[in-house]
Amino acid sequence: MKSKNSEPLFHIVKRKNMPMKNQMLVRLLAFAAALIVCAIVTVITTKMNPLAVFSAVFTGAFGSARKTWITLQDTSILLLIALALTPAFKMKFWNIGGEGQVLIGGLGAAACMIVFGDKIPDPLLVLMMIVVSVCLGALWGVIPALFKAKWNTNETLATLMMNYIAIQIVAFFTIFWEVPKGSGKIGIINQSTNAGWIFTLGNKYLLTILIAVLATVGMFVYLKYTKHGYEIAVVGESEMTARYAGIRPGLVIVRTMLISGGLCGLAGLLLVGSIHHTITTTIAGGQGFTAVMVSWLAQFNPFAMMGASLLIVFLTRGASEISTSCGLNQSFGDIITGIILFFIIGCEFFIRYKVVFRNKRKEDEAHD
Repeated sequence: MKSKNSEPLFHIVKRKNMPMKNQMLVRLLAFAAALIVCAIVTVITTKMNPLAVFSAVFTGAFGSARKTWITLQDTSILLLIALALTPAFKMKFWNIGGEGQVLIGGLGAAACMIVFGDKIPDPLLVLMMIVVSVCLGALWGVIPALFKAKWNTNETLATLMMNYIAIQIVAFFTIFWEVPKGSGKIGIINQSTNAGWIFTLGNKYLLTILIAVLATVGMFVYLKYTKHGYEIAVVGESEMTARYAGIRPGLVIVRTMLISGGLCGLAGLLLVGSIHHTITTTIAGGQGFTAVMVSWLAQFNPFAMMGASLLIVFLTRGASEISTSCGLNQSFGDIITGIILFFIIGCEFFIRYKVVFRNKRKEDEAHD
């Protein structure tokens, strides 16, 4: 009689490749399970009909034409930031500085509007805003990239710290340009002249949506069909392999972060020049961090990011509606959102890995 093996009852194995239809089925089952849990929580904590709460979530995002346009606009901004972060993530450069890059880009646009709003023609002003916002965002992204390429510093910490520097710079200029003095805010910039207000294509929401769609297609082509996209993938797999193939990882890191920061700066431009027409420390609304989750949920697929961005914005706007139409506080809406996101993110584990249980019968036969 052989001694029994001490092999654990189960172990986790990475899946080679789950078929797409099976992946979609797992995600649908996870979403259904999340709704069931949300319904149970709703009944237990509020004694309300869960359908009424779910209806409020939908109404908050798509209850009217205006709400629908705002949802699509917010989705577009989140998508644009997620697209900006994706090349860096695919390269395994953990750019957590999207929030700061957006803020600096927006600050550049606001500065152009305030300083040159009544001095140069509007088309030239808008062109200046575009150039300044994109360049400032790219600069804010490339600073940690240079340190990473030259001295191999921790990019996660560096990009994260750049966010707080950006917030304080925006806070400084908010006080410097405050109107009226002592208010602590800038207010609507050039409200009487609309100088620097980016044209709206007949619909003030449409421009942002169109730019996000074009950026999605462009990023897909860039990552999949260009030499730069290939180099990003190789550097992400192994810097040693990249060097062996004649690729300079430092150059790829710097170039990629220029693109990443520039796209974030473009998002800041749209927030200031097309949507809010002002600048505050909270104008990005935390989307620089939320975009990290969008990129990972979509597994770096630009088209899948469209759905992930829409889902998160839908839940966020729906949660706000719960607090107004159902008489519940904002915290309950956040609980519902958290449960749904937990299940959706958690199901990715079962898509990428499988749990293999020890076959006791075969084990016993082997020991006999």
